[in-house]
Amino acid sequence: MVTAECNPVTSLEAPFHKPAERSENAAGKAMTITELSTKGALLFQPRVYEDDRGCFMETFNQDIVDSIGGATFVQDNESHSKRGVLRGLHYQVTKPQGKLVRVVTGEIFDVIVDLRKSSPTFGKRCSTILSGKNRHILWVPEGFAHGFLTLSESAVFVYKCTDKYSPQHERTLIWNDPALGIEWPLDGSPVLSAKDALGLPLRDSEVFP
Repeated sequence: MVTAECNPVTSLEAPFHKPAERSENAAGKAMTITELSTKGALLFQPRVYEDDRGCFMETFNQDIVDSIGGATFVQDNESHSKRGVLRGLHYQVTKPQGKLVRVVTGEIFDVIVDLRKSSPTFGKRCSTILSGKNRHILWVPEGFAHGFLTLSESAVFVYKCTDKYSPQHERTLIWNDPALGIEWPLDGSPVLSAKDALGLPLRDSEVFP
């Protein structure tokens, strides 16, 4: 199976919506949007405004919605994980979820896998670092499996979903499938849930049309 890292394909500048109270010095700033090597996946890099009080940034706005095709979000989730915890690789059949993900504090190694058979990047994976320091935001389209490994002592991970969590439709792609060739930056064995430990390899998994 051919695999791919999250290599940027194209980048562009999107208008950055500015609250009225922001100073004139903020005018004309932008959010960088990068198309990644798995089709449809995007990486957003918000402009951060810093001064001696701290910092400010927009983590969600209409530009993001427009960039991902007008998706509607119905649920926000937050997870707290300790170092070495590996969650995933999760996806939902029948009721697929698009996810807009970011890290508030800490650092994770984030992985997505394209499971859409009609996609030119079917079976390819993409990995990137998300952290409270780099403040990157990753768009995971519907039809992808998603998972992450916590690299810091702890990490707070938040994400928006385009559909509600549906346990009966949730599936798990096994994290160490040789066909995917994911190079997890592990120091020993990961901490897994019982469910994630029973994930299936890609060859045996339900996929999308």
